[in-house]
Amino acid sequence: MFPGAVADREAAAYAVVGAPLDASTSFRPGARFGPRRIREFGEQFDDYDHHTARHFTDLGVYDHGDIGPSADTAEYLTFLASAIAEFQRDGVVPLTLGGEHTVTVAAVRALDPDVFVCADAHLDLREEYAGDELSHATVTRHALSVADRAVVLGARTGSEAEWERASRGDVTVVPPEAVADWSPDLDGDSAYLSVDIDAVDPGFAPGTGTPEPFGVAPGELHDVVRSVAPHAVGFDVVEVNDRDDGQAATLAAKLLRAFVFAHADG
Repeated sequence: MFPGAVADREAAAYAVVGAPLDASTSFRPGARFGPRRIREFGEQFDDYDHHTARHFTDLGVYDHGDIGPSADTAEYLTFLASAIAEFQRDGVVPLTLGGEHTVTVAAVRALDPDVFVCADAHLDLREEYAGDELSHATVTRHALSVADRAVVLGARTGSEAEWERASRGDVTVVPPEAVADWSPDLDGDSAYLSVDIDAVDPGFAPGTGTPEPFGVAPGELHDVVRSVAPHAVGFDVVEVNDRDDGQAATLAAKLLRAFVFAHADG
């Protein structure tokens, strides 16, 4: 159970859903351990949040446990999307723990946001990677089949074709050095917020599948989460693996808590 997620299903305002998919990781596998590690390293935090003067245990967070992957990724995403959509129908905000970034596709399909806001080192605008149309490198492209536009915060790498796709009007790329000055311009639109932990510089969060130097600072990402949360219909944090001493999982757990506090306060 995610620490502080003490609500039962009937009383939930937020639902933590583990999605330990690790099918298309292209460099360092281990994302399947992400949900477990995020829960484990979230144990240490105080219940009280001084930004909002709220207690996490008062906010109706329920932990649904993990929805384990099947051998067929497309089938798994359909099943995961169905579970997430059920929470939305009940007025519960889904909080997904990855798992590789592909699990975000299920959440976006289920929640149908106007804007996809994603913190990520990579553009993830490929049509396929290594022959896989559901690779973790295709997430933003899939999100744009649902959302009207995408904002990618902290992106610093991509193929030539991805940068060309990112130049179109429905994609905004905010480089790492500009993230601190960014603020959401949603104008009443609903957002889905996805945090790929590799958006952060790997010096702070080395436990991820495809680390990319020169990234965002943790405090800057914390500010992003708190600013987007009041507008968001759902949240995920993904691509945490077991290749560090808990730095990435600790940060992921703290960002999930920040989302809940800011969303509840908004």
